[in-house]
Amino acid sequence: MAPEKPLCLPFLMLPLLTLLLQQADPRSFVVDRERGLFLLDGTPFRYVSGSLHYFRVPRILWADRLFKMRLSGLNAVQFYVPWNFHEPEPGVYNFNGSRDLFTFLNEAAIANLLVILRPGPYICAEWEMGGLPSWLLRNPKINLRTSDPDFLAAVDSWFKVLLPKIYPFLYHNGGNIISIQVENEYGSYWACDFNYMRHLAGLFRALLGDKILLFTTDGPDGLKCGTLKGLFATIDFGPADNMTKIFALLQKYEPNGPLVNSEYYTGWLDYWGQNHSTRSIEPIAKGLENMLKLGASVNMYMFHGGTNFGYWNGADEKGRFLPITTSYDYDAPISEAGDTTPKLFALRNVIGKFQEVPLGPLPPPSHKMMLGPLTMHLDGDLLGFLDFLCPQGPIHSVMPLTFEAVKQDHGYMLYRTYLSYSIFEPTPLWVPNNGVHDRAYVMLDGVIQGVLERNTDNKLYLMGKVGTKLDILLENMGRLSFGSNHSDFKGLLEPPILGQTILTQWMIFPLKVDHFVKWWYTFKLPKRPQPKDPSGPTFYSTMFPILGSAGDTFLYLPGWTKGQVWINGFNLGRYWTKLGPQHTLYVPRPLLLPRGAVNTITLLELENVPLQPQIQFLDRPILNSTVHRTLSLSPDVQNDFELMELSGH
Repeated sequence: MAPEKPLCLPFLMLPLLTLLLQQADPRSFVVDRERGLFLLDGTPFRYVSGSLHYFRVPRILWADRLFKMRLSGLNAVQFYVPWNFHEPEPGVYNFNGSRDLFTFLNEAAIANLLVILRPGPYICAEWEMGGLPSWLLRNPKINLRTSDPDFLAAVDSWFKVLLPKIYPFLYHNGGNIISIQVENEYGSYWACDFNYMRHLAGLFRALLGDKILLFTTDGPDGLKCGTLKGLFATIDFGPADNMTKIFALLQKYEPNGPLVNSEYYTGWLDYWGQNHSTRSIEPIAKGLENMLKLGASVNMYMFHGGTNFGYWNGADEKGRFLPITTSYDYDAPISEAGDTTPKLFALRNVIGKFQEVPLGPLPPPSHKMMLGPLTMHLDGDLLGFLDFLCPQGPIHSVMPLTFEAVKQDHGYMLYRTYLSYSIFEPTPLWVPNNGVHDRAYVMLDGVIQGVLERNTDNKLYLMGKVGTKLDILLENMGRLSFGSNHSDFKGLLEPPILGQTILTQWMIFPLKVDHFVKWWYTFKLPKRPQPKDPSGPTFYSTMFPILGSAGDTFLYLPGWTKGQVWINGFNLGRYWTKLGPQHTLYVPRPLLLPRGAVNTITLLELENVPLQPQIQFLDRPILNSTVHRTLSLSPDVQNDFELMELSGH
C-alpha cells in the first residue's frame, strides 16, 4: 500500500486565508469617537450629500437627477420615505412604479452615491401630513407622534413591512445605506415623548440590527427633546445662521462625534399667496466651504426639489393656514425641470477644494417645448357629473362628516342640503370655530355664491326659497406637515349656520375626481347639457397633437383662477393663478404621448373662467407672480413658436 502524500502547505493555508480575508475587509460605516470622525471601511470619511425625493420626480427621470448629483461632487444622497405614499389603506402596500424605492436605491448605487435614509414615521418634507397616512385620523382620538398605543400599533405594522425590505440595502450587507434617521426633528414637536422615541429606537434595532448607524436630526432649539442616548445626534441650519454657535450647541449633546449638518438649506419652500423664495449663491457657497474646512459632513437640502404632483403638497400653520405650492423647485442647485444652475456650479467648485469631483461636463439643460395658445372647451359643471364622480351615491347624515369619517383621503367632497324655509333678505351663512378645512365653494341651485376659507371669519349672504338646493364643495388643500402638526381633519368640521339656524340633513358625496378624469375620456361618456353661463366648479378640456420635437414644458394658465390640472389622466397638481406666486406647472416630457397620438388636458376650474379660456405651454417657468405680466397670448407670440413633435416616453 503506497504511503499517503502529505498535504501541501498552500492547501493547508486556504481556509486560514479565507477567514483572514473575511475578517480583514468587512464593510462598515461607524463613528470613531476618539478622533471625532466617521470611518468608512476603517478609513476616515466625510460625506457631502444632497437631498432628492424620489416621490417628487417621475421614475424615468431618477437616473438623470442622481447622475447630475454625482457629477456635482456629491458622494451621498439623502431622502425620506413617506409612509402615506406606500400604505394608502391599512395593510395595503404599494412599492410599484414611482413608489419603487428599491429601484431608486439601485439607481443611487449605479450613480456611485451612498444613501442616508430617513424613513420617519413622520418626515415633514412639506409633504401631505408630513408623510403620515391620513387614515390614522379615522380614529379621531389618536395622538400622533406619541406613545399612544393606537399610533404605535400602526407604526409597528408599517415598519415591520418596510424595514425588512430595507435590510439587504444596508452598507454592511453590501448595499449603499450608511445611516438611518429615527423620526424627524422630533424636538420641534409639542409632545416631547421620550417613551415614543425609545420605542422607535428599539424597533429599528430589532429589525435592522446593531451595525447600522441610527441618528436624529433637529434644529438648534429641538436638541433637548429630539435627541436620545444611543442615537447619533445631528443638527440642521442654513447659511444665515451662526455656524460656530450651533455646532458648539450640538457638541453638548454629541461631544465626541463628527460634526454633521443634516439639512443645510440651499433655498426654501413656497406658500400660495407669498413671494417665490430664492437664496443668494455666495453665502450658500461660503457657508458650505466653512463647514467643510471644519471637517463637517453636510447634506444640502434640497439639491433637487421636484414637484408636488396631485394632492401631495403639505401645509404649515404659522398664525394661519399656509398650503404649499405645487412646485417644489426650492431654488435648489438642480431646478424643478432637472437643469443645472449657477448655484450648482458654485457648490461644485467648493466641493472640489476638499474632495475629488468626477471628471466630465454636466449635461446641458433639457430641450424645452413651447406650444399654443390652445382653447379649452367646456365639458360641464361638476354638479352635472355627480353620478360619475360619486357612483356609489351619497352618504346621508344629520350633521356633516369629515373627509376622514367617510374615508376620503384627498381632493374634494360635496355637501348638499335643502333650505327648509324661504329667505327673503340677505342672510349670513357661516361656519363656527374655524370649521372650514380648507376651502368651501358655496352654490344655490348650481349658481356660485362665493367662497368660505379656513382661518377667516368671512360670511356669505344668501337668499332663497324653501327647497332651494344648497351645495358646498369642500377642497382639501393639503394636511399640515409642520408647525403645530396637530390632527388636521378635513371637510366641514362644524355644521354651517344660516342666520340663526344650524343646517342639518346632509347628503355627502365623496368625489372620485381622478378616476372620473381618467375614464371619462377613455370611454367618451355622453356629455351633459351645457349651461350657457357656467357657474362654479367646472370641467374644461382640449386635445392636441405635438408635431415637432417634444420636450419638457411649463403649463401657463393666464386668467384662470384656481383648480386642478390633468394631462393624459395624470394629476399634474393644483394651480392658483389668481393668488400666485406660481403661475406655471412643470410638465415632464415623459407625460406627453408619442408621435401619432393625441394628448388630452383637463382642468377643474373651481371659481372663474377667463373670457378667453386658453392655455399655453412655455419654455420657461413662472414661479414668481410678478413675472407673468410680461407674457402674452397674442398672435404675434404664437407666430414665434416652432412646431413640436412627440418623441415618446
